[in-house]
Amino acid sequence: MNSPSTAVPESPAAAPTRVWWRRHPWLTALGAFALALGALIALWDWNWFKGPLERQVEARTGRKLEIGGNLDVDLGSVPVIRADALSFANAPWAKQPLMASAQRLELAIELWPLLKGEVRIPDIRLTQPRVYLQTDREHGGNWVFGRGGGELPTFRRVWIDDGRLEFLDPAGKTDIRADIASREPKREDAAPPVEIQGKGRWKNNAFSVEGRAESPLELRDSQRPYRLNLRAAAGATRAHARGELVDPFHLRDFDLQFALSGKNLADLYPLIGVAIAPTPPYALDGRLRRADALWRYDDFTGKVGDSDLSGDASVDTAGARPYLRADLLSKRLDFDDLAGFVGAAPQGGRGESTNPELAAQHARQDASARLLPDTPYRLEKLRSMDADVKLKAARIEAPGWPLDDMQAHLLLENGLLKLDPLNFGVAGGDIRSNIVMDARASTLRTRADIKARDLTLAKLMPGVKLGQDAIGKIGGRIALSGSGNSIARMLGDSDGSVAVGMGRGQISNLLMEFTGIDVAEILKFKLTGDHKIPIRCGFGDFAVKDGVMTAQSLAFDTSDTVLIGSGTIDLRQEKLDLVIRPRPKDRSLLALRTPLLVNGTFKQPNARPDYKRLGLRGAAALALGAIAPPAALLATLELGPGKDTGCAQHVVN
Repeated sequence: MNSPSTAVPESPAAAPTRVWWRRHPWLTALGAFALALGALIALWDWNWFKGPLERQVEARTGRKLEIGGNLDVDLGSVPVIRADALSFANAPWAKQPLMASAQRLELAIELWPLLKGEVRIPDIRLTQPRVYLQTDREHGGNWVFGRGGGELPTFRRVWIDDGRLEFLDPAGKTDIRADIASREPKREDAAPPVEIQGKGRWKNNAFSVEGRAESPLELRDSQRPYRLNLRAAAGATRAHARGELVDPFHLRDFDLQFALSGKNLADLYPLIGVAIAPTPPYALDGRLRRADALWRYDDFTGKVGDSDLSGDASVDTAGARPYLRADLLSKRLDFDDLAGFVGAAPQGGRGESTNPELAAQHARQDASARLLPDTPYRLEKLRSMDADVKLKAARIEAPGWPLDDMQAHLLLENGLLKLDPLNFGVAGGDIRSNIVMDARASTLRTRADIKARDLTLAKLMPGVKLGQDAIGKIGGRIALSGSGNSIARMLGDSDGSVAVGMGRGQISNLLMEFTGIDVAEILKFKLTGDHKIPIRCGFGDFAVKDGVMTAQSLAFDTSDTVLIGSGTIDLRQEKLDLVIRPRPKDRSLLALRTPLLVNGTFKQPNARPDYKRLGLRGAAALALGAIAPPAALLATLELGPGKDTGCAQHVVN
């Protein structure tokens, strides 16, 4: 039988401990929390949030974000987040796998706005960021994301250290790489501006750019102007832009002072799609503006070759083709600078503005036996754009040509070009032209209607001393049509008519005697002095067929002599074959009057007496002189008179 158990008394130390836990439960819980928090802090790793953050960005953009390095946070009133080795995936169709990457991203984020659902980032710093932009005709730009995830964060300042931007447009043959770095702003509260230096190819031309622009953060505000000052070069073309842009990513609105220079305005065609004839070097400066599809270049001034040029121009890209409109003025136009519009090159040499290509073309022209330009027009250019261009030249510099001024209006629509009018002030009168060039077929078809009136006879002979005192007015008309892709081919294929005429006037008697080789009269006027004789009229009427001008009637009638002409001018072969026969109206001893032959080529014309006929008259004089010396004069005696021509019916108005 067991004895009853005996209770063991508690120790004195155990009772107080049990009482403390029971009596202070909150302190016990706080101590346990402090121990747990200390352990959590000791073991905490911000990298745990990389996965959720990457998934959130992908949900918002449709692109994968990867944080390959550490993610760290400095806690405070404005926490600072640091992430290393970031990469952001590109669009699936893009050439490069990554659209952006950075060695380090450091950003501050405000807490109180975050509690209200607004992400506000006062400061962001990027170390070695790399951004790759690409555009594609089918997909647009790779900066257009497939999904949306609400409003993007608000940035205030960004600092870029050793950044690089690449832009690729394969269809436009453009590939540009630019280094970008932030610089200290002038004001403490301003976003740091960036300096840019880059190079590559734009429209398949070597390209470079350098300058300063506002912080890239300003690009996000499509309503606030974005200031910049950039210099760029594409091939031989130079540009300097300074001013403001609105919504730069879409190039929606411009307000820039824009200087443009280069060796040839034709170089702009592959760069901006505006077709201009070849020109000597140019330099222009004006205001470049854009509103939607309309680009304007207003109040520009400068030089093209040796000519000054100013005015307003615009290009509208809203239609099927770019539409160029311009109102241009030149106070002093070097006529040579327009050579490119007819397929020729301007003069080279001292004092003349040119470029290597035009200088080489001019050398080929000089070496050629041909005079008419045979450089073909590029019909695809004429079809690629529309144009409405007006040009006024107050004064024309054209040594050897009596040109005064110029007014032209060019209208080009769907490959049909009209010059109406194309007017020149010439020799105190004017030449008015209406020209149509149809480039809609494979061969250019051209029609020209040209009228001349009130041209001063003396001014048409600036190099003839005996013609300086001539009096009279000349008029004429040219009506031609032809096919060919160059000026030479157009004229060589042309049909139509050419007519020229003048009414009454006066001309040097000595000049007319030289024309008829009247030795006695020449000696008389050399001894007694020259005087003017009346001009009754002058006229020339040519029929043109297959590029050959055939004289229907050709005469110059004075009170002393009538000059009668016949023959042809071959526009295709550029050959002259004319005979001018003098018919004296007075009697003269020692007259060796014989036909004047005008032949040779356009480039090397030749005017000389018919030596064969002149030899016959001289031989007759020698034979008669052997019989009796005075009888020798019979062979050189002009008995006259020549008959007057029917002037009234040939005067050209």
